[in-house]
Amino acid sequence: MGTSAQLTGPDFSKGVSVELIQEGETLLGHVGDKSVLLVNVEGEIYAVGANCSHYGGPLNQGLLVGHHIHCPWHHSSFNVKTGEAEKAPALTPISCWQTEIVDEKIFVKGKKTIPLPILRGTESQQVVIVGGGAAGTSCAAMLRRQGFAGTIQMVSHDEASPYDRTNLSKDYLSGNAPEDWLPILKDSFFEKNKIQLNLNTDAVKIESEKKTVELSDGRLLHYDKLLLATGGEPITPPIPGVNGENVMMLRTLKDCRKIISRCEEGKTVVVIGAGFIGLEVAASLTQRKIAVHVVAPEEMPLIKSLGIHVGSYLKHVHESHGVRFHLGHTVKEILTDRVILDDLTSVECDFVIVGAGIKPNLQLAEQAGCELDHGVLVNEYLETSVPGIFAAGDIARWPDPRSQRPIRVEHWEVAERQGQVVACNMLRSKTKYQDVPFFWTQQFDKIICYIGHSDRFDRMDVLGDPLKDDFAVVYYEDDRIVAFLSVGRDLENLKVEQALQRIDYDKVEEILRDYERHLKRTEPPPPNYFEPSP
Repeated sequence: MGTSAQLTGPDFSKGVSVELIQEGETLLGHVGDKSVLLVNVEGEIYAVGANCSHYGGPLNQGLLVGHHIHCPWHHSSFNVKTGEAEKAPALTPISCWQTEIVDEKIFVKGKKTIPLPILRGTESQQVVIVGGGAAGTSCAAMLRRQGFAGTIQMVSHDEASPYDRTNLSKDYLSGNAPEDWLPILKDSFFEKNKIQLNLNTDAVKIESEKKTVELSDGRLLHYDKLLLATGGEPITPPIPGVNGENVMMLRTLKDCRKIISRCEEGKTVVVIGAGFIGLEVAASLTQRKIAVHVVAPEEMPLIKSLGIHVGSYLKHVHESHGVRFHLGHTVKEILTDRVILDDLTSVECDFVIVGAGIKPNLQLAEQAGCELDHGVLVNEYLETSVPGIFAAGDIARWPDPRSQRPIRVEHWEVAERQGQVVACNMLRSKTKYQDVPFFWTQQFDKIICYIGHSDRFDRMDVLGDPLKDDFAVVYYEDDRIVAFLSVGRDLENLKVEQALQRIDYDKVEEILRDYERHLKRTEPPPPNYFEPSP
């Protein structure tokens, strides 16, 4: 990902027939060396940049809903009238072009000038954001895009400017992406928009009555509104030797650089954990020609969150690339050149990576007086029990309108979209956070997209053929569709997202029936469906 589509289709500057694009359709073409997408909405013709501003996803392969076009890769959303990036992970707009119809032909002229936002608030108002990750960065960016005129202070424990943490375990770790892919926004963006980055700095105390944040360097920041986006820390399992020099975790850019450096010396790694991070690390290091062993207590990877069918599929994908699994086992001890499993099996290795999940950083929220319950409890506007203090990202537990219960989700896109909603509510817009959670994972060349949320599904329906890398899994709670996973079906994933967003389960069923016209329903594969033959 991250590459723009090659120029294709007609040159719109020379004109195209109006008959080539009907209501609700898009047409890909170009103006000079720029890819441009024509969009017909309610008889009006719009022209916008053809690639998502996040990683260049092809918008012509996305989903058009009214005046909003959704990227098929990471589900960003743009307004075709203005080019505005309305839904993360895209944080910057796409270009808009002027159109003209002459003699039944559509001509695309020069780019439209994006108007500056109307200033809101006063320069004396102060926002403090604790956390330099997805939620904090998207909040700061949205505040400026919404015209906030006051001071924005970001406080980040990290030594690096905000970066795309999801890439650390994917393309960057595998060696398929340069480091300049990682920044969420360029340093010039923060400078231009007067967003003060306080890096390598901790917030150590919050006085909610005085509305102050004390920093680790002794400074005191005053705030009118405060966002807590403190994220999480990797869980360190109680294993003898886990603190050894040959043991690493992956959470920060510094961690990732350390792992990459170790790959230059070592040739074999043991990954402890078969969750999303563990499997992505296994796939990435395999592409660096490192022999990978994965140890996990479950019978299949990701069985608790995605079920036996997806777990067996992922196991098959990894094994076909040489990854060796030690499932149903735990690590008894880590030595300098090997790990000892609970059955006393010895697995030789040069280094170890622990991927045992994260625990949310709740200490600061608790000290500030925020109500906690397996996370920081927030209302539908993402405000905590302490007025003026908001929470977003890995720590936030919000009322989900679909499951009708509070949920906490550790997904990058959820964090970014929550940060955007917080920014709007800091400006008193009363915007409810009601987005459907979405995440994607990359396992070698396989992209798996998951929309919805369930930590207690009681039934799964498998559509298509996993052996052909073209299938989907529908997850149910009490006969209600709660989540949809797909491989090779980005458009269907987007359609299900939109239906779930509206809490329109009949529409979800209609989409699935249409899906079945192209895919034969299969009986759920048995647990050993993908087991290699003896």
